[in-house]
Amino acid sequence: MNRNRRHLGRVFGEVPELYDRVRPGYPARLFADLAAIAGLDARSALLEVGCGTGQATRSLATLGGPVTAVEPAAAMAALARQRLAHAGNVTVETSTFERWPDRGRRFDAVVAAASWHWVDPAVGWPRAHQVLRPGGWLALIGNVVVRRPGEPEVYAETADLHERFSPGNPDWGHPPLEERVRATDRGWGEVADPGGLFDPPVARWYPAVQWLDGEGFADLLRSLSIYRRLDPDVREPLLDAVAERIRGRMGDRAPRRYLSVLRIGRRTG
Repeated sequence: MNRNRRHLGRVFGEVPELYDRVRPGYPARLFADLAAIAGLDARSALLEVGCGTGQATRSLATLGGPVTAVEPAAAMAALARQRLAHAGNVTVETSTFERWPDRGRRFDAVVAAASWHWVDPAVGWPRAHQVLRPGGWLALIGNVVVRRPGEPEVYAETADLHERFSPGNPDWGHPPLEERVRATDRGWGEVADPGGLFDPPVARWYPAVQWLDGEGFADLLRSLSIYRRLDPDVREPLLDAVAERIRGRMGDRAPRRYLSVLRIGRRTG
């Protein structure tokens, strides 16, 4: 299981520029709420786990305090350094969080943006507790793909294509309804329970939508792990067909609707 998690986490390093271009960011209000809840200011030291190409890191840097960003994929970390070269308060270090040498450094908040599910929970939760100062906060950020009743949605329009090119794939399925996701406001979401290391988290939701043409939507799917792990001889014809379906059936304009989520809890002890 851990080996599979590490392998899937590395697939993004194959396409760092694509990932940086097509993946949605996070709303400014989310980071304002994070700072308000955790009491962060220009003196607060932040640790980001799995920074990718630095999409969330850019917003964390604007809070003013020093940001240490850890990223296991060398290509992603290199692009993050390039993108954040202008920010004098950010350091990007290449490592998994499990093996990252903290050298005794302690932080006021640990933040993971769409990355905590790649961390081994048996190591990640106690490690986050360890590197936080007393009273520090853990914040898990993500984007959940959702749909609204009656609104055209790409998977509904391309389910037959997915089944034709990759039949029986358990990952294929409609995004959940937005109202159903909003009801999941307790706990840390779809990750292992921390086992008393953190107080029950506060959850905040932030709706957003990307509008993409067929080619752009196919590129977005190319950046996702469930497509990256397909054989290229399957993935590329499938995504070409998806792009053509969006052009022909959806007027070459399709929504990708999200709920950005902030789950934030204080370190116990």
